[in-house]
Amino acid sequence: MSRRALVTGAAGFVGQWLCRALLADGWDVVGAGITAVPVAGILSEEEKRSITWSLADVRQQGDMARAFDQSKPDAVFHLAGVSSIPDAQGDPAVAYDINVLGAVRLLHEARVRRRAGEIDPVLLVIGSGAQYGRALEQRPLRENDAQRPMSVYAASKAAQEVVALEAARSDGVRVVATRSFNHSGPGQPDEFLLPALVHRVLAIRDGTDKVLRIGNADTVRDFLHVRDVVRAYLALVESGVAGEVYNVCSGEGTRTRDLAKRVLAAAGVNAAIVVEPALVRRVEVPWLVGDPAKVRSATGWAPTLSCNDIIDDLINAAPF
Repeated sequence: MSRRALVTGAAGFVGQWLCRALLADGWDVVGAGITAVPVAGILSEEEKRSITWSLADVRQQGDMARAFDQSKPDAVFHLAGVSSIPDAQGDPAVAYDINVLGAVRLLHEARVRRRAGEIDPVLLVIGSGAQYGRALEQRPLRENDAQRPMSVYAASKAAQEVVALEAARSDGVRVVATRSFNHSGPGQPDEFLLPALVHRVLAIRDGTDKVLRIGNADTVRDFLHVRDVVRAYLALVESGVAGEVYNVCSGEGTRTRDLAKRVLAAAGVNAAIVVEPALVRRVEVPWLVGDPAKVRSATGWAPTLSCNDIIDDLINAAPF
């Protein structure tokens, strides 16, 4: 029989790429979220029809119960959440309700069903590399390094991890947690760095601007292609150890100014790079690169696509 997957946030950017990978791997997929209309056009019409869509809001316990009843999952991929740092900062109460209490509600359903002997799914809880905050030294961060969140978003993800691992320790729920570093690819909203850079560069190429405006030019980030990220998620459900946390990252950092230069070169555009004060975040983690040794050791996973591949795919996919 096919294995059954419940994916929260299935209609979002990463959710759609994950659903595609699950379908290709032979899973039966129930996609849960506040909408059954996937954004960004990532999934084909055939793929959309192959998914059972469940309207479910993580802020409603009854919705979580219904999603579990509908899917009876072998694995739960918990992607639903406020993923934008500015959005979380603008409404912290909503961010904590969705990112933390949403996980609490999801975990409650897993606990109830495990105690009743109905199902015992693996729960992959997606966190963020932003949980580490400001590193004391510039080296790839390991899972046993301290977390020093510097934003509401990062703090909410750290709190989500705490409640998820408590469920593993106290009730034996098979939680596997990630700290996923920056990732991008076709379909990502242009409020995120790489799609925003691509949009601005293509506007220059089309003659609507003359300079490439960026925010924090010297921040360093660790980027993965979304296709590599969902491969890591599937590998962790298969081989990750319950109760453990895994970085999902490349181990390589790239400065924002250098990313901008790469996008310009890939698009064949010559333009000056200018720091725009309005785009500079007041609080910013200057350096965020992860060590992927643990996930590689546990699963054999390694990225297959480069940062240049992400940029090429974004340019070729535009307009999104």
